[in-house]
Amino acid sequence: MTTESSPLTIAQLAELAGVSTATVSKVVNGRSAVSSETRAAVEKLIRQYGYRRQRRRSTSMALVELVFHALEGDYPVEITNGVAEVAREHELMVGISDLRRDHTAGDAWVEGVLRRRPSGVIAVFSGLTEAQHEQLTRREIPLVLLDPADAPGKNIPSIGAGNWNGGLSATRHLLELGHRRIAIITGPDSALSSRARLDGYRTALDMAGVPVDQRLVARGDFFIEGGLAAAQHLLRLPDRPTAIFATNDGQAIGVYHAAHQLGLRIPDDLSVIGFDDMPSVRWAIPPLTTIRQPLRQMASAATSMVLKLAHGEPLSHSRIELATELVVRGSTGPPARLS
Repeated sequence: MTTESSPLTIAQLAELAGVSTATVSKVVNGRSAVSSETRAAVEKLIRQYGYRRQRRRSTSMALVELVFHALEGDYPVEITNGVAEVAREHELMVGISDLRRDHTAGDAWVEGVLRRRPSGVIAVFSGLTEAQHEQLTRREIPLVLLDPADAPGKNIPSIGAGNWNGGLSATRHLLELGHRRIAIITGPDSALSSRARLDGYRTALDMAGVPVDQRLVARGDFFIEGGLAAAQHLLRLPDRPTAIFATNDGQAIGVYHAAHQLGLRIPDDLSVIGFDDMPSVRWAIPPLTTIRQPLRQMASAATSMVLKLAHGEPLSHSRIELATELVVRGSTGPPARLS
């Protein structure tokens, strides 16, 4: 009937799978009421032969779908605002999904996307499995990763920030103030940005001839409560740090709370630096020194990329990395012994 290089229609797929065209249509369009065995069999045939649409996909669903690993704090607000700026220019709606602190979308979410047929998907600090990405690709739904949690797969466009340089700049700032007992609270080990910021921290210490004390490297999770727990541990060490680099602003707020519980003043007894430069940290007491990550610009760039792909236009670059910047405020100063 066909060769492996020739895509199949719904009718041809149904014939090969031994099911009705209605069943194949449900699989193709992400609808439920299909057994997992039948769905797997049809998907396998689509992977093997491809799927030939009998007409171009309707563009009536003027929607960009945003997928967050967690809808907590200022981070998703900044991202959403950046996406919305571009979406408004193109008269598009913005849909939001919350993975509830999971970094991989579930199959139920993917099926919902296939039903909605958005103009494109932007996955924020999260990703899709290879099979899920294939499903979107076959249905001509473009995907862009924003601040990806892991290294993007081949042919998946992505937007990121200068995380390594940000970690280097944060640690250098503390070193220049005279700190040598500098602790770091990382993000999750699985996060690419966390590993890059940690590497920047280590590089800055190495360049200054300061050995990395593993007791001062605390594992966090990019949430306030994680920063609080890590700081409580660090600040109870016999030779506690004089400065803490929290690798996002949420964890830095957790450090503030830990310092307050222990009667430590910022920056007199402890310097604190964060990462992101969320709007709310300017109102912390004292205002937080941090590394500015251009989240709105990253989100706007990701939206422009996904819309180019939706219109069949080639991308000039599949990976874009925007610069980070040190913003000095009142939470950092010389260690007490040098004041």
